[in-house]
Amino acid sequence: MTIRVATAFDAHKFSDDPRRPLWLGCLEWEGLPGLVGHSDADVAAHAACDALLMATGIGELGTIFGTGRPEWDGASGETLLRESVKLVHEAGWEIANVSVQIIGQRPRFASRKAEAEAAMSQIVGAPVVVSATTSDRMGFTGRDEGLAAIATALVTR
Repeated sequence: MTIRVATAFDAHKFSDDPRRPLWLGCLEWEGLPGLVGHSDADVAAHAACDALLMATGIGELGTIFGTGRPEWDGASGETLLRESVKLVHEAGWEIANVSVQIIGQRPRFASRKAEAEAAMSQIVGAPVVVSATTSDRMGFTGRDEGLAAIATALVTR
């Protein structure tokens, strides 16, 4: 059996547009500002996608779903994650698990942790663990200018 692992990072700033919803962990977070991006800017989903794509050697988020690909404009994190999973399986890999950590001052994640894990695990078809932390008020996430996420994916063949 071949085992591969990859870690990926994603970050987006908060939007000034009050109509843009916040998507995080494949869930909508009502009443909070959304993130700016080519797609819905779900940093948790994007980091998971990138880790899966890199672990398999398929590519990376920017080359597969990047701004040069208008068909992905406005795509949801769920859509990108489903497509990433499809590409992983088409390349002959199985997903063992994914771990995602969200970095930011808000939203308070604990109340929806289980919901995000269930949503992402269902999409991935393997366990997805999601956690959240702050950066102790340091950097752009600490100044509450946006969110970041780091993900690690383990795949097998």
